[in-house]
Amino acid sequence: MKINNTFLLRVAVTIILIMHSIPGMFNNGVNDFGKHYLNEVGFAPYGVPLAWAIKLSHVAAAFCLIFEKYVKWACIVTIIILIAGIIMIHMKEGWFVVGGGRNGVEFNFLLIVVLLTIMYPKGMKK
Repeated sequence: MKINNTFLLRVAVTIILIMHSIPGMFNNGVNDFGKHYLNEVGFAPYGVPLAWAIKLSHVAAAFCLIFEKYVKWACIVTIIILIAGIIMIHMKEGWFVVGGGRNGVEFNFLLIVVLLTIMYPKGMKK
């Protein structure tokens, strides 16, 4: 594992992805998300498999980030999922996650910017 200018960001995002995924795999949260949200918004009968694919992609991305393997692909897939989450869930709740609102966009927005920073630690070339 290399310790470079994105090391702390990679560790932080790895922890966030793991904590957002692993508990739901053992407390029925993933299945509930698939059954009670994804199926209801039009993904039936594939809501549960889709929910598992999302959570497993988070775990895979966490390992990719921490071991610096396939980082760009892990970031791209995770960004796509975060954008879908913004559109489907968080946008209607507004900007704020806490304080001025609940379950808003701001956390996903920050994660997307962090993932872009991890993908392009030296900036994007012209």
